Amino acid sequence: MTLNTALSGEELVLRYGKDTVIHGVSMALEPGRVTALIGPNGSGKSTLLRSLARLHPTDSGEVTLGARDGHPQRAVSLLSARQFAREVTLFSQSRPAPQGLTVSDVVAFGRHPYRRGFAGLSPADRASIDHAMRATGVHDMGDRPVGELSGGEVQRVWLAACVAQETGVVLLDEPTNHLDLRYQIETLDLVRDLADLHGVAVGIVLHDLDHAARIADTLLLLSAGRIHAAGDPSDVLTTQNISEVYEIPVEVTVDPGTLRIRIDPVGRHSARGAVSAQLHS
Repeated sequence: MTLNTALSGEELVLRYGKDTVIHGVSMALEPGRVTALIGPNGSGKSTLLRSLARLHPTDSGEVTLGARDGHPQRAVSLLSARQFAREVTLFSQSRPAPQGLTVSDVVAFGRHPYRRGFAGLSPADRASIDHAMRATGVHDMGDRPVGELSGGEVQRVWLAACVAQETGVVLLDEPTNHLDLRYQIETLDLVRDLADLHGVAVGIVLHDLDHAARIADTLLLLSAGRIHAAGDPSDVLTTQNISEVYEIPVEVTVDPGTLRIRIDPVGRHSARGAVSAQLHS
């Protein structure tokens, strides 16, 4: 692992009962960089991310936090819940819409690790909440009951709570789920801002390979609980790798205008769109 690793897992073995779902995987999240976990359903992406967040026990291997603010490298298992929450934030797939609370109330949950007992919000807390709500586009709905929001709006509110937590490591499990096109892109932009502007180490699970290519510095392509390929997106998102892991023919190209990687699965009806485009050109 690199010396500036913020959060790492070494030779992690993870199980559900007697079934091993992660087989000796090592990975590192680094400050100012986005690491995306990709792979088909059942490949172990979310389980691996949850183990980094201490929500899935490790059968063997160790998760450690890098040195920070005078603290040496530490095994996360030795930290209290409050200590860990001041350093690592998790945005999980399943987030409820709490009844009887406003958007501002929910975003304020992100400041819980910094509060003592029943003390109210400090000026620093309020500033963090305001920044998080503006960054995620929910500031204008601060007084609205969360129970009245759409699924995509609730997703953004919980994302704001994660931003308000102000940690050096942010873990996100499918943060673009349930969002329309605009908010998908704005969420991806926010993830890049966390890394580029605030030096946060980001680990993110994504199903959409185009999204992963858009924002990731490093990709980990998982297959059946093992790393099939890892590295720069251009090295991981190849025709051979994607076809092997997803078991479907694909065409991988680079858009000449944007220079972004494009992954096009070749299905039985793939030719229809091409023919239609030619007829209307």
